[in-house]
Amino acid sequence: MGSIRLTTAQALVRFLNNQYLLVDGVETRFVNGIFAIFGHGNVLGLGQALEQDSGDLVVYQGRNEQGMAHAAIGFAKQKLRREIIACTSSVGPGAANMITAAGTATANRIPLLLLPGDVFATRQPDPVLQQIEQSHDLSLSTNDAFRAVSKYWDRINRPEQLMSACINAMRVLTDPAETGTVTLALPQDVQGEAWDYPDYFFQKRIHRLDRRPVSTAQLDEALKLIARKRKPLIICGGGTKYSEAGEALRQFAEQYGIPFAETQAGKGTLLSDHPLNVGGVGETGCLAANLLAQESDLVIGVGTRYSDFTTSSKWIFQHPDVSFLNINVSPFDACKLDGVQLVADAREALTALNERLVETEFTNGWGQQIERAKSQLHHEIERVYKVEYSATDFTPEIADRCDSAALFAEFNRLTDSFLTQSSVLGMLNDNLPKNAVIVAAAGSLPGDLQRVWRTKDYNSYHLEYGYSCMGYEVGASLGVKLAEPHREVYTLVGDGAFMMLHSELVTSIQEGAKINVVLFDNMTNGCINNLQLGNGSESFVTEFRFRNAESGQLDGGFIPIDFATIAAGYGCKTYRVNTLSELKQALADARIQTVSTLIDIKVLPKTMVHNYFSWWHVGAARVSQSEQVDAAAKAQGEHLDQARKY
Repeated sequence: MGSIRLTTAQALVRFLNNQYLLVDGVETRFVNGIFAIFGHGNVLGLGQALEQDSGDLVVYQGRNEQGMAHAAIGFAKQKLRREIIACTSSVGPGAANMITAAGTATANRIPLLLLPGDVFATRQPDPVLQQIEQSHDLSLSTNDAFRAVSKYWDRINRPEQLMSACINAMRVLTDPAETGTVTLALPQDVQGEAWDYPDYFFQKRIHRLDRRPVSTAQLDEALKLIARKRKPLIICGGGTKYSEAGEALRQFAEQYGIPFAETQAGKGTLLSDHPLNVGGVGETGCLAANLLAQESDLVIGVGTRYSDFTTSSKWIFQHPDVSFLNINVSPFDACKLDGVQLVADAREALTALNERLVETEFTNGWGQQIERAKSQLHHEIERVYKVEYSATDFTPEIADRCDSAALFAEFNRLTDSFLTQSSVLGMLNDNLPKNAVIVAAAGSLPGDLQRVWRTKDYNSYHLEYGYSCMGYEVGASLGVKLAEPHREVYTLVGDGAFMMLHSELVTSIQEGAKINVVLFDNMTNGCINNLQLGNGSESFVTEFRFRNAESGQLDGGFIPIDFATIAAGYGCKTYRVNTLSELKQALADARIQTVSTLIDIKVLPKTMVHNYFSWWHVGAARVSQSEQVDAAAKAQGEHLDQARKY
């Protein structure tokens, strides 16, 4: 047996260079590169190893640890979990900055490899700079906080521990049922320690993503369930897209005339113009899907984890005899809603169902309802895309009678804009390149996009809504662009989320990886402001206002911000937009730019698309001094009585 003497960090880099994924006969290098922000705790260990010999790993320079990790998530998600970019940080704050991203990846079932530096394993210099000391347990460090948001966590306290840790890391990262964040904490002294590693640790490893086949017994049970139902509705989740089951879904749905709705992660698996695609379902669902969901007697969930937004807090399925058939590679997700379980790869399961359902007595009872619902959806989308205002809508007389008009008038005085959020989305949907990828994550935009955005190309809809992480948008867009350099990438982001985190705009400039940031500035955290108002409260610290010297509260005038100037300072080509014609011109000019762009759009508050027959279980106050809050709490209780209990 041969061996080679390397530091722990050098051995880790060499190992990562030799990992491959085999899917359907196609072999792909699994670890594409590594995002790094070097500081004490990783610069002399992993940094030295990468400087000496990074192999085929591309080393990217991040600006914020959370931002670069979001870029890695965006890359892996766009690559359908077939390739990843790892991330390394220093100890202390650098590591802690990645915790939010770790939660984002794990919630969304996206592989993310984090390599944070850690305090000294020897403890000789304790407390080292940035070390948190816990008097009851000296083994704890900042990195222990990753345990709650990681699917696999390990600390490498000796060089030889690296080997079993790396094998287990790859096991989890490449497992479609268990994937998420993998955190390998690397004490800074251990990174530099040398050990004689066996040659075979660095051999080329091919991790086979074998499609889990269908169990005959489970398939028989699923067929019996379908056969006795008349109005099935498929929910297409992210697992459908990751298993590349779109064609199998299309064949199954068309063969038996079954409509399919979409989750945020599943949207775009099949295009919006398919006659059986009834759009997004649930709390942020559209008119068509939510109408059918209330009548469905069988929900066939394919690759979905049934979040509360998808199920409208388990309320939207109102048929008294509704049942659930859950197709999922993860047994954990397959057992949800007390459903019949079909634990298998989505493509394998749909193909098997399609071949065997002909043996049953299944007949579709939807009749013309699907076509009518699609027609209603089409007309509704056209309506909201054309909602516009003008100066005559904001006269003093109207403003005095209407709170919204007064708000619009105030906003218009600062911005000279009459744009609505829904009309801007309509302009974007009509004018972006067909193969462009849109990226969004939090606020009101994901709801509007799931309700009214028409997907026109495969894998062109990139939404993070498992964690609804504000600040994901810009970093993830960089990751998407690195994954698919030939496609235009558009970041749809609100002003609140942009201010949370946009540091990787600089990295996009550095890498020549052009992204287009379309910024909706309504001077409000609009989604949460709507949640307040919809549950009886007034606007309270959700609009971006100056502190009022008279009231002492944050209820002064709006704070105007010139986001275009911020982005221009980074080197972006920027535009300021107040009309639809200006937006159309900006989009056309942005297409021909070679650097990242930002379009600063001032949009009227309260002009997003609202709910269609949905409900969301939120923690309404059960005791208050407000009649409106009391009424909202009562309504919450009434809806909860109609919802499934588990």
